[in-house]
Amino acid sequence: IVSGDFYWFAEKNGKRIIVIFSVSGFILLISFLLVINNRFRVTKRQNVIIDKQRLIVEEKNKDITDSINYAKRIQEAILPAKDIKYKIFPNAFVFFQPKDIVSGDFYWFAEKNGKRIIAAVDCTGHGVPGAFMSMIGNAFLNEIINEKGTTTPSIILDKLREKIIFSLKQTGAQGENKDGMDISLLSFDSDNKRVEFAGANNPLWKITNKKIEEIKGDKQPIGIFSGELIPFTNHIIDIEKGDTLYIFTDGYADQFGGENGKKFKYKQIQTMLLDINDKSMSKQEDYLNKSINEWKGKLEQVDDILLIGIRV
Repeated sequence: IVSGDFYWFAEKNGKRIIVIFSVSGFILLISFLLVINNRFRVTKRQNVIIDKQRLIVEEKNKDITDSINYAKRIQEAILPAKDIKYKIFPNAFVFFQPKDIVSGDFYWFAEKNGKRIIAAVDCTGHGVPGAFMSMIGNAFLNEIINEKGTTTPSIILDKLREKIIFSLKQTGAQGENKDGMDISLLSFDSDNKRVEFAGANNPLWKITNKKIEEIKGDKQPIGIFSGELIPFTNHIIDIEKGDTLYIFTDGYADQFGGENGKKFKYKQIQTMLLDINDKSMSKQEDYLNKSINEWKGKLEQVDDILLIGIRV
């Protein structure tokens, strides 16, 4: 019946002037500006909320990182001191490069009843879960060897497996956790010029006169698994002055890198160790460190890395 639009015209000095007004268009413009202003205010409020949440997240991340860094100091304090290593194994290196702040890999060595014992251990996972397992494993090795006086590698692994299964309440039931560890463990008897070895999934490499020999560990972990639990095998190996022994976890071999982004693999490690075998143990460690970091390049480290070398 009535309209918000209207037109207007007139004649002035011989000229005709026509003006058309659109009230609805004006109202539409005002409404649009009000919507834009409201959206701006909403966005501004949302940005304030996001900034507050970001600050909360950053503060919590800092708290978590500080806690993990403190856990690292605890883990490092529990690991054997390097001066003890040089006292027990003066001609050796321990190349240790965790993936995260704390590690699921750990090394362990001690001297008990005339035997020098050293182990390279790879616990399930890495980071905080792996670090928990490493502390459990470290404590049990101390109890079995330093407190109970057990120095035979196979018996050490048998007892370690019993304690892991018991402490983690593993029954083998479907769906329960299968946490555990892989390990290579050596017990040196220098008087008889021999070394005893036992391994859970991991081997021992022995280099003599530029030839490498692999002594395999048993295909079973320290912990429950789907296969039959059998006693670990104790290997007795004759050694001569100048022989070099290597024990390790799988982190070095599994690292992706190179031109094609492939795994480093064990064969390449063997070739490299043969090439550098005449170098001192400290120079071998430096070479291993340089090689894996050049191989990795800008790719992420996929696992904890541990490789131990001992020259007889």
